[in-house]
Amino acid sequence: MSEKLTKRSEDYSKWYNELVIKADLAEHSGVKGCMVIKPYGFAIWEKMKEILDKKFKETGHSNAYFPLFVPKSLFEAEEKNAEGFAKECAIVTHYRLKSDPNNKGKLIVDPEAKLEEELIVRPTSEAIIWNTYKSWIQSYRDLPILINQWANVVRWEMRTRLFLRTSEFLWQEGHTAHASKDEAMIETTKMLEVYSEFAEKYMAMPVIKGVKSENERFAGADETFCIEAMMQDGKALQAGTSHFLGQNFAKAFDVKYADKEGKLSYVWATSWGVSTRLMGALIMTHSDDDGLVLPPLLSPIQVVIIPIYKSEEERKKIEDLASEMTTQFNSKNISVKFDNDDNRRPGWKFAEYELKGVPVRITLGARDLLENKVEIARRDTKEKYSINIDVLYSHVENLLIEIQNSLFLKAIDFRKQHTFIIDDYTEFKNVIDKNPGFYLAHWDGTAETEEKIKSETQATIRCIPLDGDQTEGKCMFSGKKSVGRVIFAKAY
Repeated sequence: MSEKLTKRSEDYSKWYNELVIKADLAEHSGVKGCMVIKPYGFAIWEKMKEILDKKFKETGHSNAYFPLFVPKSLFEAEEKNAEGFAKECAIVTHYRLKSDPNNKGKLIVDPEAKLEEELIVRPTSEAIIWNTYKSWIQSYRDLPILINQWANVVRWEMRTRLFLRTSEFLWQEGHTAHASKDEAMIETTKMLEVYSEFAEKYMAMPVIKGVKSENERFAGADETFCIEAMMQDGKALQAGTSHFLGQNFAKAFDVKYADKEGKLSYVWATSWGVSTRLMGALIMTHSDDDGLVLPPLLSPIQVVIIPIYKSEEERKKIEDLASEMTTQFNSKNISVKFDNDDNRRPGWKFAEYELKGVPVRITLGARDLLENKVEIARRDTKEKYSINIDVLYSHVENLLIEIQNSLFLKAIDFRKQHTFIIDDYTEFKNVIDKNPGFYLAHWDGTAETEEKIKSETQATIRCIPLDGDQTEGKCMFSGKKSVGRVIFAKAY
């Protein structure tokens, strides 16, 4: 085992970076700003993907794939979207290299291989998808189109952090086309509910559903709905977004449909997505100074069995029992690993699986077997106890459910303790750094006020909660009328 992690209370950012690397989730790559997701980290992402993909298909969506490259002219078609992503775009200008005549073994761009039109490496896919939809949609019979894409995207970031903000990341992006505004809005809020349910049920991460302010809205959207989560340092993390795009992209790409009377109308659109940023959210919601704490529903290994023996005879008995236990757990759809690697001592294994966040550890010792018992250790509470093998399987099955629920309730409690009502701007400026969290404050609804608060405090409006306080008040900054409270916080 490597040295201990930096404590969260000492340096939260350093703790996070160390944990991602030491728990074997990801590492920095040879490409600046990009990451390598390692097998253990990717196994968690695969579980997320599998669950979400099933939910998308249950709500009528199909998967497809669109090109990585977007011709610049198509990217520019929807002006707000193009302007919003322009500073983050990577551009392909040439299609060939050639040997450098002045430097043997080196390659240079072939000036004769310049593209007729530059290609944008997709930061998001609305442009290429809506250009495609134009040929797919002629009549109301072609609607709705409910498509999801699992893909990578590139947004050229200056300051990167593993999972949370990298120049290339993995995500899914849904893109749907509808005959009416109401139908598109129903789709937008439906997918927000899908994300919310996934975050709370599977990630054990409580979220607040809300609407973004105009300043924070997705470029090219009429409305952006979001789920916001609180991390253990009190900062907010946007965990998912669902956008009502109106007819903006349909008009940009001239996508119309004929209704039953033959009248042509522009199509209504949505887009929605979550990314590998959820990995960062999962880590920062539950983990502690000893490593990852994973909710059982997303843990690649839910139970690890570690043997302790002195003789070959003891080893054989333990391995026979471990094999039987593995079969029993698998029959209950509980993922289990029997770690019988003789090259590592039990103490090293205890620390390693604690670091990796495995929810339940079972220790099989020769002395315990004589008493028909095993030792159980919970990762979330560090509690250890012995139980009879006869009740082991049903106990662990219930224990995994208990751990999942306990993690959610703990995160809910943390959020409650770090959510505050604030009315005085001077006080807000004094406490936002000292006591980070969600601050419910009145806002006058203007972009000017929002920008001034952001420039003075680095806090942003995370969302206007859908079930928030709608009573009128006075903006904490300007004193002008406010129709309800919004959430201000510092964010990732």
